[in-house]
Amino acid sequence: MAGEYDSTEFIDTDFLAQKSPATAPGYGRAPSPDAVNRQVVEAQQKLVELKRAQEELERERAGLEELRRRQNEFTTGRDEVIQNLTRGLGLLEEAEFAARRDAEQMVKTVGDFRAALAKVQAINDTTWTKENFQVELTRALTTIENARMEWNSARLKISALAGEAKNAAAPLDKNASAAPAAPSLAELSFGRLCKIGLALTWPLLLVALGALGIFIVILARK
Repeated sequence: MAGEYDSTEFIDTDFLAQKSPATAPGYGRAPSPDAVNRQVVEAQQKLVELKRAQEELERERAGLEELRRRQNEFTTGRDEVIQNLTRGLGLLEEAEFAARRDAEQMVKTVGDFRAALAKVQAINDTTWTKENFQVELTRALTTIENARMEWNSARLKISALAGEAKNAAAPLDKNASAAPAAPSLAELSFGRLCKIGLALTWPLLLVALGALGIFIVILARK
């Protein structure tokens, strides 16, 4: 006995699944107002999200730029401070060495000065006799010359002593500068200027008058 008839046996379901969209329900219809409103709302939401993301990126960029500026400031400041401190240490160490050397030289010079001063002050010419006068005089002159050499040598080494001669000469310069300065020509009166001009030109006038007299005598003889 034949089976019952099934109406779905002759329907190709794969063909129906691949059916052209043009035949689908609603294809080619204009969007409804609700759909357009939904799309507008979605677009606005996307714009808000994009704007929020842009602001976030702007803040992140500003933070990175500030970080870069601070890093550059750190690098530049560190290099500058290291350079200045290194140079300053070198200069101070050199100055300290020079000051220590000068101090040691001053201590030695003070001792030499005291010894030379004691020797010069120990000279007592009142005890010299006629027999030892020449010997004592030679010895005293040698002592004084050695003290003078000690003084001149110390002046070349110690700046404080080098300025001693300038300070000694300062009163002379001060007295010289205290002399009243001669008044300038602009400060003189007209009569004074005429007298000065006459004093300067009268020798020329005498020479001219003499030449004129000689010329007249020569003409008279002819």
